[in-house]
Amino acid sequence: MSTVAICPTCGSHSRIKEVEGKVRYQAVQDEEAFKKISQLKKSMEKFKAKAEQLEKELEDLKTEQST
Repeated sequence: MSTVAICPTCGSHSRIKEVEGKVRYQAVQDEEAFKKISQLKKSMEKFKAKAEQLEKELEDLKTEQST
């Protein structure tokens, strides 16, 4: 998932990529695209947290079952 920030040069919303130690900004042209990117990032974070919780529950069940 790309990181979105304000470009220091032009002030637009931009995706940040680090290539060979250099930070590159690529402007997001459409405001709706920026909103969608933000929504997707939030959804991915929620999904990741839920997956980690389920993995922990699975490990707990496995340890209970083996004892």
